[in-house]
Order: sequence, then structure tokens, then C-alpha cells
Amino acid sequence: MPSKKIHEHYEMKDGTLERKRPFCNRCGRGYFMADHGDRYTCGHCGLTMFKSQKKQADNP
Repeated sequence: MPSKKIHEHYEMKDGTLERKRPFCNRCGRGYFMADHGDRYTCGHCGLTMFKSQKKQADNP
């Protein structure tokens, strides 16, 4: 049985722990989205978020 490598989804920056990829908005905390270059995709529910839309949503 493969082990979960949850530590690979985080990195240390300036003494704080930060996520490398976002959680899925539908599935909630604990479901990381896969990084496909121009988009993020949830393997559980199939939700896709394009990075250009994410940047626009972050900057009002």
C-alpha cells in the first residue's frame, strides 16, 4: 500500500508552513488540487480552476 506523502504539499517560507497547492472548493480541506501548468484540477470531484481566472479572482 503506498504511503501518503502529505509533507510534499507544504513548504517552509520565513519560518511558516505554506501550502504549495490549493484545497478544492467543493470537497473542502484535505483535498489538494493537482497542478497541470495552466490549471488546477481536483481528482476527487473533477473541479477545474484555470490559473488566469484564479489570479483575476484574487485581484478585485
